[in-house]
Amino acid sequence: MPERRRGAALENALLDAAWEELTAVGYARFTMDAVVKRAGTSPPVLYRRWPDRDALVRATLTRVLQKHVLVAPDTGSLREDVLALLREINATSVELVTAMSSYFAGYHKETGAGTGDLRDPSATGRKQALDAIFEHAVERGEATPERLTERVKNLPFDLLRHEFLTTYASAPDEVLEEIVDTIFLPLVR
Repeated sequence: MPERRRGAALENALLDAAWEELTAVGYARFTMDAVVKRAGTSPPVLYRRWPDRDALVRATLTRVLQKHVLVAPDTGSLREDVLALLREINATSVELVTAMSSYFAGYHKETGAGTGDLRDPSATGRKQALDAIFEHAVERGEATPERLTERVKNLPFDLLRHEFLTTYASAPDEVLEEIVDTIFLPLVR
């Protein structure tokens, strides 16, 4: 008889089962019952932790994103800091980004919300990393604070995500440099 899981081990097993189910069937066909079956547990065990499908999906996505936490580089240059982050994301996250986009199409169709509404923005450390990079850039005189809107700060990463979703592959380094040099930096100076 297998050992009974408790605490963090049980929660991890449930979240692993939820992620496996999401990646197998997508959000549209994702059910609490399927997660229970995949985890080899009972409905009360799952429902004690997450009252509904949305709460479980949010917890699952947060856990997956926490495995991809970004650390703010400090190279001494805004260009190199942004490129370092883009390169890290490019090397580690193409599969995650493309998978999330396809798995959560049903979420958008059902709720009208995007995957950004599902996740805790602090889960990946992205906002904190970007804030640190841009604060340093302003201190060094490389960026003008009033030009650093949220849309502009997110632009290089949005363009990389677009690249992932249109090619299903990591971007060549020259694409990353073009995003930073040709599109992004002229907007912040």
